[in-house]
Amino acid sequence: MVDAIYIHIPFCQRKCYYCDFLSFSNMNDEIDNYVEHLIKEINLYPKYNFDTIYFGGGTPSLLSPKHINKILENLNFNSNSEITLEVNPITVNYDKLKQFKNSGINRLSIGIQSFDNKILKLLGRLHDDKKAISTYYDARKAGFDNISVDLMFAIPNQTLKILNNDLNILKNLNPEHISIYSLIWEEGTKFWEMKEKHILMPLSNEIEADMYKKIIDFLTKNNYIHYEISNFSKQNFEARHNSKYWENKEYIGVGLGSSGYYNRFRYKNVCFLDKYYGIINISDLPIIEKEIIDKKDSFKYILGLRLLNKGISPREDKYIKICNDLVKKEFLTNTNNKYFLTKKGIFYANDVFLEFID
Repeated sequence: MVDAIYIHIPFCQRKCYYCDFLSFSNMNDEIDNYVEHLIKEINLYPKYNFDTIYFGGGTPSLLSPKHINKILENLNFNSNSEITLEVNPITVNYDKLKQFKNSGINRLSIGIQSFDNKILKLLGRLHDDKKAISTYYDARKAGFDNISVDLMFAIPNQTLKILNNDLNILKNLNPEHISIYSLIWEEGTKFWEMKEKHILMPLSNEIEADMYKKIIDFLTKNNYIHYEISNFSKQNFEARHNSKYWENKEYIGVGLGSSGYYNRFRYKNVCFLDKYYGIINISDLPIIEKEIIDKKDSFKYILGLRLLNKGISPREDKYIKICNDLVKKEFLTNTNNKYFLTKKGIFYANDVFLEFID
């Protein structure tokens, strides 16, 4: 039974310089039309009862509480469902956050990225440190007791001192969940262009590793559980929706360019608004790519290893041998016939995952 849905909102105020997600800036006048088609797409699927609902983007907090209400009215869920909204600080105030809470949103993922104003400006973020902190406190005042904060590292010009300051501010804020992201240089972004022109240069692998280690050490010492390679939480505050991805569970993805895993198929929606609208208007699903997933697919082992406290239990000889070879290299450990990433393995996770790719 499918019990998770991802809803993609492809609009933002301004595209950040590092971002390659499917999003468009300065198209707020398109939101009403998009939401109407989004609801039509939702209603093309069976009426499942959703345990988790996730509004991602783009900048979902550009939507009004009325838009959120409209969408949620077309979904079945219960009082215990996790309903997450990604928030850009520049798009909200206390009143809007309170209305989001009243509409049914019960978890926020706030894209703060850094508390250093020079770094925020470099990233192309529109908020500053004061707005980031006030948004967090406004969310608390609005009644949110499950807040996740995004933090970036390995950013050009970022130092361990700047990172340490970010971590200390996070410690004082005390969110239930923290997601960390190292900067990825994606072709087609403004950052990529600046790298090609030698305006910006990536930090060394050594500094990036030092930053990652510092984050892990700092957060685990401050009572956060490192439950997934890039995610930390207080006890019982793991991201339920994202955990379904890592556990290789099926979910529905709706919206422009959204991906899903449904009826043993991984699929992706079309990426052009006119095409998206046109297909939905003939009551068809706007899927452009579809691939059947073999139950023996190695992808589930890669996802499973990301969950640091759950591990994997392969049954196929091929994957058991891969795991045992990685144990010899001290990248994995075997406990009660389950394989887990070691501390060393966490730092070489991409190399570990490559071993599972056919």
